[in-house]
Amino acid sequence: MDLTGKVAVVTGSGRGLGLAYATELARCGASVVVNDVDAAVADAAVASITGAGGTAVAEVVPVGSSEAAQALVDRAVSDFGRLDVLVNNAGILRDTTLWKMTDEQFDAVVTTHLRGTFTCTRAAAVRMREQGEGGRVICIGSPTGQVGNFGQTNYAAAKAGIVGMVRTWAMELARANITVNAVVPVAATAMTETVPFLKPYVDALAAGEPLPPYARQQLGFGSPTDAAGLVAFLASDAAAGITGQAVGIGGDRLALWSHPSEVVVEFAEGTGWSADAIAATWPQSFQGSLQTVGQQLPEPPK
Repeated sequence: MDLTGKVAVVTGSGRGLGLAYATELARCGASVVVNDVDAAVADAAVASITGAGGTAVAEVVPVGSSEAAQALVDRAVSDFGRLDVLVNNAGILRDTTLWKMTDEQFDAVVTTHLRGTFTCTRAAAVRMREQGEGGRVICIGSPTGQVGNFGQTNYAAAKAGIVGMVRTWAMELARANITVNAVVPVAATAMTETVPFLKPYVDALAAGEPLPPYARQQLGFGSPTDAAGLVAFLASDAAAGITGQAVGIGGDRLALWSHPSEVVVEFAEGTGWSADAIAATWPQSFQGSLQTVGQQLPEPPK
């Protein structure tokens, strides 16, 4: 995959998945603006990329505000002359149950994930449209945003909202030849190391041990590097015809998520639906098709 001459901004790329994305984009030839809130972490990420022969600079700003978004775009233009690829990866967690979640915990996650994705994409879209040569916007979703997860009201709302924005932006930016897609990754990061059923696999990766096929295939779980190829692909000319999609990646698993769709439809005969009519129809027409919540994971091998 050749990204020579492309310029990319990757938010939240000091460590974890973001660093894997930035590293892979640089390995494929792109010049990369690395972003983190910690200057030392950002500088270390740049050093690792340049040490491997890539091109990267650091922009230290907390993603969320319009000013931060513009600073990232301006850094790409000032150092490399243009902007071709935006990867919206920055995120934080403030997990707790609904009845314990504070306004501050909710707002912090939504500001970074959802508002940050909006402000960065808006600033990037303005620049890409001015350049007139198209572009790539890649937004990072989560299985939690697709199906929900206990204790993650704020995160689920933000990640679901991101996919909703992706599908809208794919329509709005099509004439400018800017594709917009969501990546739904599963990997060993600070955001997954606290999940109990994933801990043995996180520990195995940390110890340099290979993961069993159940983890890599059925769970679609692996290292951040396993998810990076999809980002490079979506950033490339090979993905010019792909937009508005949510694509899952993790371990050995690559998957295309569907958007929500109607699964059962019934019609009233010109009268509309009263509560009593719904109660009478529901058991036979709808009850058997109720949708699950949360990830429905296969049982591990005995």
